[in-house]
Amino acid sequence: MGAIANKIKGKLKKIEGRVTGDKVREAEGAVQETAGDIGSSINAGVRKVKAAVAKKVVTTKVGRKAAAAKLMP
Repeated sequence: MGAIANKIKGKLKKIEGRVTGDKVREAEGAVQETAGDIGSSINAGVRKVKAAVAKKVVTTKVGRKAAAAKLMP
């Protein structure tokens, strides 16, 4: 399940638990919402690393040749 979906479903479970007075459901929601937050942070970190690696690859001689080969038919 995606990080955003976890955050939304967790929030809904938390609200449902509050409304119904179910402390277990409320706690489950809080855990799921936190899992979504962590997943979002991890995904953002992965995107940063991929961008940095791609930038380094293009700055090398071999990387420039490979990038140029992709651009030319």
